[in-house]
Order: sequence, then C-alpha cells, then structure tokens
Amino acid sequence: QVQLVESGGGLVQAGGFLRLSCAASGRTFKSYAVGWFRQAPGKEREFVAAISWSDSRTYYPDSVKGRFTISLDNAKNAVSLQMNSLTPDDAATYYCAADLWGSGSSEIESYEIWGQGTQVTVSS
Repeated sequence: QVQLVESGGGLVQAGGFLRLSCAASGRTFKSYAVGWFRQAPGKEREFVAAISWSDSRTYYPDSVKGRFTISLDNAKNAVSLQMNSLTPDDAATYYCAADLWGSGSSEIESYEIWGQGTQVTVSS
C-alpha cells in the first residue's frame, strides 16, 4: 500500500516562499497522479495543484496559478510544491494525495490515498 508523507511546512512572512514535499513509500508514483490540497480552519478542503506522473502535465486553480509550481522528483519518488508570494490567505494545512487511476484532477473524490498534512502559516 502507498503511504504519503508531507514535509516542508512552517511559518513564513507574507511575500515569502516555502517548498513542500510529498514522499511516497510502498510503491512508486510512476503510474499515479498526485495532487495537493489545502484546508484552513472552518473552510472546505480545496484543490491547489496536481501533476500526472506519466506526462508531467500540471493543473492549478486560478488562486495559485503563477505563484505555485508542482513538480516531480523521480529520484526521490516525491512530488514538490514550490509556493511563492505567499499571503495570509494561503495559510492552511496542506495535504498531498494520490490518484491511482487518473491523470490529475481537482476533485477530492478522485484521490484514494492521503497524507497527514503539513501546516503552513503566513504572517502578515
């Protein structure tokens, strides 16, 4: 079974950057799609980015497009999320998830396996 572990969260000032990583164990990512989602207190979980391992196609919502970049690290069997120009609205717990059958989706229901999350705090 695949297990996902996120890392890289922390406290950053507005305008700063963070790089999150999602490492997989148990199986490789090579046939999956991987997504990042976030959830702030009192809000629904929302889509942040996704990437297809097979063709590296990426997907972003308008809220992060141009600021966030999702990428693959084949050697480490990991997926990274580079987050630039952070604002307090980006503060949330960030989760990575594996879509075992698809090629990348913004729908939570498409993802079968989830990590435990990593906290991102942005001070104004």
